[in-house]
Amino acid sequence: MNAQPEPIDSAPAPYEPPPPYTLGNEIAVLQWRDPLVWLARGWHDVRRAKGIALFYGLCFWAMAVLLGAVFRHSPEYVISMASGCLLVGPFLAMGLYDVSRSHEAGRAPQLGQSLTCWRANLRSMGLLVLVLIVLELLWGRASLVVFAVFFNTGMPSTTGVIEAVFNIDNWEFLVVYLIVGSGFAGLVFATAAVSIPMILDRDTDAISAAITSLQVVFTNLGVMVLWGALLTALVLLALLPWGAGLLVVGPWLGHATWHAYRGSVRWPEGASS
Repeated sequence: MNAQPEPIDSAPAPYEPPPPYTLGNEIAVLQWRDPLVWLARGWHDVRRAKGIALFYGLCFWAMAVLLGAVFRHSPEYVISMASGCLLVGPFLAMGLYDVSRSHEAGRAPQLGQSLTCWRANLRSMGLLVLVLIVLELLWGRASLVVFAVFFNTGMPSTTGVIEAVFNIDNWEFLVVYLIVGSGFAGLVFATAAVSIPMILDRDTDAISAAITSLQVVFTNLGVMVLWGALLTALVLLALLPWGAGLLVVGPWLGHATWHAYRGSVRWPEGASS
């Protein structure tokens, strides 16, 4: 019989600062219910620091509004803007992870501290973000190649893109586009699933964090696919009312991702470098 998860509203266990990073981490075997536990704990963190959550929610919402405006008026710049958001987004998410870490430590989280928590990990974070940007640019280039193969008129306008994607007559294009997009999306997700919170928690290098993230995903493929599907569904729902749902969903998923890391990667007692 599976052990029952501890109540979400129970007092947090005493927090001890993690030992220096070691390669002796253990990848947990996850249960199907774990993604729901992560979401519940993430929501608990939102409720415990509503003001900080609102600040980060406004940041995520502003990025979504900016991307939407660029897509409507100058779709050719969307990839560049998305790269900029991909550069800023992980640093914002790191602030949310720091808030959750403060809760675990029994400390009151501070907005200023969360905004600058990345400074000690700037080199590793910078390298990981660079890898994610390269993957995103390759994804964008692959999408352009798919359009070029199926459409002889070049890159369509904004209206043309929407019509092409949602037109069932273009089913061959849709299949190829979804396969290519899903492949790159899965790779980005697998690389970033737990790597950023791990860098914050253990001050490890970007390559080791990315490898650990890949190990988590492929060791628990079914559960992590479910986790990725839940993240995608919640983000899509948040985008419907002019992206306003990101005010809540953005911070919620940020905190939940921290708990996904804590539940997926375990470290030996007294580990040292």
